[in-house]
This record gives sequence, C-alpha cells and structure tokens, in this order.
Amino acid sequence: MKKFSFSLDKVLDYKQQLLEAVQAEHAAALSAVHRQEERIEELWQSYRAYNKEFCESKEAGLMITEALMYEGGLRAMERQIQQETLRLEELRKIEEQKRSAMIEARKETASLEKLKEKKLDMYQKAVQKSEEAFIEEFVSNSRAVSCTA
Repeated sequence: MKKFSFSLDKVLDYKQQLLEAVQAEHAAALSAVHRQEERIEELWQSYRAYNKEFCESKEAGLMITEALMYEGGLRAMERQIQQETLRLEELRKIEEQKRSAMIEARKETASLEKLKEKKLDMYQKAVQKSEEAFIEEFVSNSRAVSCTA
C-alpha cells in the first residue's frame, strides 16, 4: 500500500503559518498594552511626586504665581494621563481583536489537524486489514499446498 498523504496538507501548512503570524501580532499588541500601562503608571508617579512637592511648598509658604505654576503643571499632567489612558483603551481593543483572530485561527488549524488524525487512523486501519488479508491468503495457500502434497 502506498504511503499516507493528507490531501489538505498544504492548507494545513498555510493555516499554521497564518496562526503563527496572528500569534506574533497578538504578542506585539499585548506588549504594547503592557508598555502603555507602565507609561501611565510612570505618569501617575510623577503626578503624585509633583503634587507632594506642591503640598510641601504650600505648607512652607509660596507666592501666588508659584501656586498657579504648580496647579497648571498638575492640570497638564492630568490631561496627559487622560490622553494616555485613552490610548491604552485603544490598544486594549486592538489586542482583543488580535486575540479573537488568534482563537479563530487556532480553531481552524485544530479542526484540520483532527481531520488529518482521523484520515491517518483510517489509513492505518486499512493497512492493517490489508496485511491481515494478505496473511490469511498466505496461510490458506500454504495449507492448500501442504494438503495436495
């Protein structure tokens, strides 16, 4: 019997390549989300430090122009944090889309792999049956030859 060949091997290879590409895209999107989260955390730390400095300066006494400068700086930091948070939400949406695409690609690949396993199992059973039939025929022929002799 000829060697097993799966007729959809090229499709399976293509789907696996597609899955690997989508996994790489998802990993990149996830990395971008983590970097953005770290960026926002750094901004919050800067904001807290600047606010603490402002509070300490208020207790020590400061001029109105200095207080306005601190407040302006705090408002600018708040706006920047807000913008970066919006960017984080966008990145999370992109990451979710990439995750969905990866899951779909994984399902398609898995279904083809299962089909290949079934076809291989059927092939192996057919080979086994063929070998059993050959052995049976060989035994029958051997008995027939020994009975006629």
